[in-house]
Amino acid sequence: MALPDRLFDRVVVPLLRGREFDSVYLRDAFRSRYGIEIGLYSYGCFDRWRIPPGTRIGRYCSFAKSVRILNANHPIDALSTHPFLYDPAFGVVPESRVSATRVEIEDDVWFGHNATVAPGVARIGRGAIIGTGAVVTRDVPPYAIVAGVPGRVIRSRFPPATIARIEASRWWTLDRTALRDLVAREPDLLQLAATPEPAALA
Repeated sequence: MALPDRLFDRVVVPLLRGREFDSVYLRDAFRSRYGIEIGLYSYGCFDRWRIPPGTRIGRYCSFAKSVRILNANHPIDALSTHPFLYDPAFGVVPESRVSATRVEIEDDVWFGHNATVAPGVARIGRGAIIGTGAVVTRDVPPYAIVAGVPGRVIRSRFPPATIARIEASRWWTLDRTALRDLVAREPDLLQLAATPEPAALA
């Protein structure tokens, strides 16, 4: 017999928190229970109240515990914005009156504390950094640093040649052992991949 979602959230998820980097069971459970796909080694995102159904998260992503992804707005062109008038669970309307969106977060994205992704954002590119308190209202290109309200691209993390080298390495497809071997062969990749000004973005 399957555990109820509330029991799973309160007991199983906290028990597996120390294994969230590589727990296949936790990833399978979030995919089957909540429709949330989370790639290996990503962490901080095993929370169905902050991460909505339909979200796809790549590998090696870092989520602060206060990050929030939104997939729908209250309808502003209806009689009221109150949930009684858009959510059929309350027994007033026969069907949902909101349109949920889905977002794909590619590999190696770092979300700082209190970052929010607004409904309608479809993609956040590989290697992007979303700064503390940023409100993302549009798609984010790969390796961009986004900050502010509304969020805007401050700059790219790297020049094009460096991005091409990182992309050619495809390091995010590697497991921990293969990643260690890559770093041993090409130690200068660690310097290339250093994030700028972490104190301003944490």
